[in-house]
Amino acid sequence: MKVNTKGALGFGALLATGALLLAGCAGGGGDDEGSSGGGDASAKLTVWVDANRVDALKDVAATFEEEKGIEVELVQRDFTKIQADFAAQVPTGKGPDITVGAHDWLGGFVQDGLVAPIELGDKAAEFQEVAIQAFTNEGNVYGLPYATENLALMRNVDLAPEAPTSFDDMIAKGNAAGVQYPFVVGLDPANADPYHLYPFETSFGNSVFAQNADGSYDGSQLTIGDESGLAFASWLGQQGAAGTINLNLTQDLSKEAFNSGQTPFILTGPWNVADAEAKGITVAIDPIPSAGGQTAKPFVGVQGFYLNAKSDNALAANEFLVNYLATEPVQTALYEAGDRPPALTAAYEKAASDPIIAGFGAVGAEGAPMPSIPEMGAVWEFWGVAEVAILKGEDPAATWTKMAEDIQGNIGG
Repeated sequence: MKVNTKGALGFGALLATGALLLAGCAGGGGDDEGSSGGGDASAKLTVWVDANRVDALKDVAATFEEEKGIEVELVQRDFTKIQADFAAQVPTGKGPDITVGAHDWLGGFVQDGLVAPIELGDKAAEFQEVAIQAFTNEGNVYGLPYATENLALMRNVDLAPEAPTSFDDMIAKGNAAGVQYPFVVGLDPANADPYHLYPFETSFGNSVFAQNADGSYDGSQLTIGDESGLAFASWLGQQGAAGTINLNLTQDLSKEAFNSGQTPFILTGPWNVADAEAKGITVAIDPIPSAGGQTAKPFVGVQGFYLNAKSDNALAANEFLVNYLATEPVQTALYEAGDRPPALTAAYEKAASDPIIAGFGAVGAEGAPMPSIPEMGAVWEFWGVAEVAILKGEDPAATWTKMAEDIQGNIGG
């Protein structure tokens, strides 16, 4: 795969400092060592990548080596262990120059000094805005995005020929279909699922934390308990009483209800599309219907690549990220390996010829990045428990207010 190397950072800068770079390059070791702690004089970048994406990067790694004379070693890692392993190895001078990762790791990585900003320059404008926001912390971009992921409304076209215009319209269309459930969303009986219910919450104008102008979150401004949050809590109590949001429907049961034709609508992600289509269901992906009158904004998860803050090869690593990985052929290859909408706009527009990708991508473009700030860790437990209590009939206002107080106390603690 040949890629366009005319990006924000010309490789002239690397050539101008070539002697220094090559003298400082450390050996891109094996599974537990990278370029940041070896002192080896060989020019090598070590990149941690998961099994789903390693093959998609082989061609671009070879191209980089051919054109720049710097080897790129792709080290396949278990994605579920990358975050912890990276956090453990970087402070010791080990770890890769670059690692694949999720954007919600960012807050901890920045707080612990594990990752360095990347210099995207004008290239930032070539990405979907929500993808750049997701990797932004205090005005700096710390990751090279490659894919986005979010919820949307999946519809059985045979049961509901038209997309709903609101939550109430969806319930009416679902009831008119004459099936068991007008709508399903998978929940945990003990913890509900704030992630899945959040789009309805945002449709009342609520958010967990205030957002800065660059889209990043301000952990000092907890907004979940404001008047718009109380309005959502009141609505949620009404849905619990009416049975339109049902704690007895887990993720597996809601998926089975949709795939067996018991409901025309499910709030879900792209991970459930293939199984529905395998059951012979003609699906459409629609915007999430608003319950509160404003746009329903799901959380958006973004996948990308981080730069090790202790890498001796930071200049070459930035060049590889910005001018090789941030190209349409590579982002398309990564999309084809993972079936998630590409973060680079040009690659997304190509992928959007698939109406499923186009549907999820359109909803994600209106979404909000999952908060990656450390304070978010204080939110989830109280949030889910409060939603369960409200769905079971507890007083919405009192329960929601106590939840916000508990979260604030947890952050302060």
